[in-house]
Amino acid sequence: MKEAEKPWIEIGYRSFAYDGPQSIKIERLSRELNKNKSSFYHLFAETEIFINRLLAYHMKQAKIIASKEADISTEKELIDILIEHKIDLLFNRQLRIHRENPEFQKCFNEINQFTFPALMPLWKKLIGLTENTALAQMVLALSLENFYLQITDETLNEKWLQDYFNEIRIMVSRFKQTGNKAPVDGTV
Repeated sequence: MKEAEKPWIEIGYRSFAYDGPQSIKIERLSRELNKNKSSFYHLFAETEIFINRLLAYHMKQAKIIASKEADISTEKELIDILIEHKIDLLFNRQLRIHRENPEFQKCFNEINQFTFPALMPLWKKLIGLTENTALAQMVLALSLENFYLQITDETLNEKWLQDYFNEIRIMVSRFKQTGNKAPVDGTV
């Protein structure tokens, strides 16, 4: 990224993360940066190019997170990474919410392709499914879907994340206890 682009990308990334793609208004970003709109157009030409640059930046950030996740061995380390990368997670949440946009869906899917394998060793240990990788992958997919529906700036904190992981462990434990027999009345 060129030095002149950096403030635009940073403010655009943050706006997108908190308020979604509809927040990417050149006038608003210009005002927040105290710069002319012409500066934006000189650097990016149009909003679509700018959003593509935001997606590319997000992909870089996601790779950084995945490399960190691949090197950890505890829930505490995972929670620290998630909190450190709060803006990146909120950006990813917006991609998930606005997945009707093919570019957002594509970016979200590509990120999952390298984050799942990076997280899987710790994930299996974390939820107590070291013996069943396929089931751990399904639980991760469902948990991430649920995670992105729930996270906000306020919920992405150590207590909420600990509680979230505990809920998943409880669900997996109950699933293991029931085995292949589902109760007739639908209770767990």
